[in-house]
Amino acid sequence: MSTLEELPLTVEFAVSGMTCGACAARIQDQLNKIDGVDASVNYATETATVRTRFGVQTDALIHAVEEAGYGAALREADAPVGATEEEFAENLLALRNRLTICALLTAPVFFFSMFESMQFQNWQWWALVFSAPVVTWGAWPFHRAAVMNLRHRATTMDTLISIGVVAAVAWSLWALIWGDAASSYGSMGGMSGMSGMSHSSYHVYFEVAATVTVFILTGRYLEARAKRSAGNALRALLALGAHTAVVLENGVEREVDAKNLQVNDVIVVRPGEKIATDGVVTEGDSSIDMSMLTGESVPVDVVAGDAVTGATINLTGRLKVRVSRVGADTTFAQMAKLVREAQATKAPVQKLADKVSSIFVPVVLLISLVTLIAWFMVDGDATKAFTAAVAVLIIACPCALGLATPTALMVGSGRGAQLGIVIKGVDVLQSTRRIDTVVFDKTGTVTTGVMQLRNVVCAEGIDRHDALRMIGALELASEHPIARAIAIAAQKESGTLPDVQEFVSLAGMGARGVVEGVSVMVGHERLLQKELILIPGPLRTALADARSQGNTAVVAAWGGSARAVCVVADQPKSTSKEAIATLRAMGLAPVLLTGDNQATAMAIALQVGIDADDYHVRGGVLPDEKVAVIRELQDRGYAVAMVGDGVNDAPALAHATVGIAMGGAGTAAALETADVALMGDDLGRLPFAIALSRQSKRVIRQNLFVSLGVIVALVIVTVTGVAGIGPTVIAHEGSTLVVIANALRLLRFGAKG
Repeated sequence: MSTLEELPLTVEFAVSGMTCGACAARIQDQLNKIDGVDASVNYATETATVRTRFGVQTDALIHAVEEAGYGAALREADAPVGATEEEFAENLLALRNRLTICALLTAPVFFFSMFESMQFQNWQWWALVFSAPVVTWGAWPFHRAAVMNLRHRATTMDTLISIGVVAAVAWSLWALIWGDAASSYGSMGGMSGMSGMSHSSYHVYFEVAATVTVFILTGRYLEARAKRSAGNALRALLALGAHTAVVLENGVEREVDAKNLQVNDVIVVRPGEKIATDGVVTEGDSSIDMSMLTGESVPVDVVAGDAVTGATINLTGRLKVRVSRVGADTTFAQMAKLVREAQATKAPVQKLADKVSSIFVPVVLLISLVTLIAWFMVDGDATKAFTAAVAVLIIACPCALGLATPTALMVGSGRGAQLGIVIKGVDVLQSTRRIDTVVFDKTGTVTTGVMQLRNVVCAEGIDRHDALRMIGALELASEHPIARAIAIAAQKESGTLPDVQEFVSLAGMGARGVVEGVSVMVGHERLLQKELILIPGPLRTALADARSQGNTAVVAAWGGSARAVCVVADQPKSTSKEAIATLRAMGLAPVLLTGDNQATAMAIALQVGIDADDYHVRGGVLPDEKVAVIRELQDRGYAVAMVGDGVNDAPALAHATVGIAMGGAGTAAALETADVALMGDDLGRLPFAIALSRQSKRVIRQNLFVSLGVIVALVIVTVTGVAGIGPTVIAHEGSTLVVIANALRLLRFGAKG
């Protein structure tokens, strides 16, 4: 049996100073070196979740992060993830300003260098003047990260960028100050072999250093905007909670901050108000909108003794609720915790460029050193040897490599937006490629989320039209979703309905009133039993049949007898069946989850083409249970996409391999938590979203292959002297255009013809 000291303790830190996924990996490795520590660091949310044994001091954990070159501070349990809105806006503005200024300064340098018609005497000095702020102030984040990496004997994309920029600038300064570059123009250097190397030494490469800086800053700006969504998920979810509550003390009501509630406090909840926290009804009866928890549109009737959940909405009656759970123990707080844990453990996939650079940078440095030594030993000319060595560093500068991912992401995201699909990050593209299972929420995702009248079964001798007219007149006075469905159908069939008098809503049972002088009641069988009204056999059969098929049924009575049964149900969207068939054709297995009962779930599954068995259809599932189903599938080795639209779907969306939210009626919490958002209610966009993500990922892989291949090829021809530095620089810049052109092909995705 474990001792108290061996019990795990979870601590969360806010981490500052990270610039890429490699930074998160380095911090995580540093923390995990401590005995008894299991750490997970998330670059997107700027957080570290650390599970420790008692006895590990938080100061030691913070010190470990600082030793890695970053900052750390303890996070409050309910604090929002990442920077605040003000901090984010300030940081993004600073990055945008840095990018804008650098781009404006780089433009003339690029045109001076690449087009002979724009060159003039001593243009190289102007190139130095314009590029100096770009390669120093503009590229400072990369230089700073490179130095930090060097301190910890590591290399990343930042190291490669910094070395390339410094090498291009250093060579250009040497050529400009000690060479005679300023006295010549109109040439890009030697055109073949090392024989042209001495002439190419007079060319400057300020445009290489400046354009690389601008391109990489562009990628970082796009990444910073995408990264923000991780923190927005929790902010949107937490905003749904009640902020105040009315406490009843000695018969006096007073408003307090919901955070200050204590167990056993009695709170008053009026119609239309949110219930501040979990508790038990002590007085009153009402209908509660539980869609936040269950996702279902049908309210739940509660009376004294029933449990209620915080953040749900009281619809009709006045309630007194005794508080049973507060703070982190509430159901709502547990939902937020599930999302937070998913964001902490679902760290972004480390960029391939960083993985490559950890090997590529040392190799490039070694090749440059070997080139210097080899050419000096073969030719004996120190200038040629140094020129060749520096050329290797300049050619290895990852201009196209840095653009490979952000360009494809930007174009793919733009095309997705045209198709009503929002893809939130490159890691989504990585994950979507592996999806083999799609889990659907039912209400609002596969179905319309709106109750509709499906049938009216009348007792013998009762006309359907007349019955629906009487029932619809009564239900028109109610706000209950079932009542609205019946009233809307009655209005469509009968036009203007008669007025209702003496209307009374009976929480948990139904409603009653007087229509054209006749007392009418509609609701659960309990209402008729209370009035000692018998339900004839055919109507009882209709009630049983409706419920066995997963539908909702109410009984209506007037004149002292049960007259009709109204069957109401949520219906599949018109696009659901076709979308699921397309997904099946793509090799994806559909699964249906819902907070509704199993019978209803099975009925909907049959209508839309999902296998109606206990594995593919799960009913009566609450938010934490949805997460459990996602984890179960993932433990079996499946890559799972979760498609949902409600607050109750947010934890599952966060834990899924890819979370996909419906944007039409989707809540902010679901939209922010998801990796992909489908604008509108058309489920038919889902196959397009998955196909676009897969195609975008293929383009990124092609771009990385091209950019790396060009760099390797140019390094080889430079080292061997097959081509001078001038032509290789032109080819190097050309690879960037190839990467951009390849990404632009995504603009034709989904186009007919």
